[in-house]
Amino acid sequence: MEKQNFKNHARMVPMYHYVGFILLLVALGLSIARIFCCCCTETCNTSTDMCGNILMLIVILLIGIIAWYSRVFALRAQDRVIRMEENFRHHQMTGKNLPSELKMGQIIALRFAGDDEWLALMERAIKENLSQKEIKQSIQNWRGDYYRV
Repeated sequence: MEKQNFKNHARMVPMYHYVGFILLLVALGLSIARIFCCCCTETCNTSTDMCGNILMLIVILLIGIIAWYSRVFALRAQDRVIRMEENFRHHQMTGKNLPSELKMGQIIALRFAGDDEWLALMERAIKENLSQKEIKQSIQNWRGDYYRV
């Protein structure tokens, strides 16, 4: 894996982020179109056809909800681990826990800072209320995260 920096640290999984999302949207569009065609034309022979179309829409929506929340839940778990790791890192440097003024996004961004600039950047993030992007752009000595999911 190439050395990480601000420009290449984001991780995208094409089959999940692009192909899966596009296929889900196509399936959703087709199922909605089938329901409207069934309602507006004589192509529906029975109420069973309409029930099947509605069931297909429900299943597609359910798959979308499951995909969304499985991603959200995984990210929340990863955020908790990052908070613990950065709290431990801060404790090793200062003997204290992370300041409560730090927001989760700031903690996530600070994990990429090298030890030599971490404390100063953390204090600046609190004082200037820096965003995740601003913190990441301020990092001089990038510390890659090669184990994230």
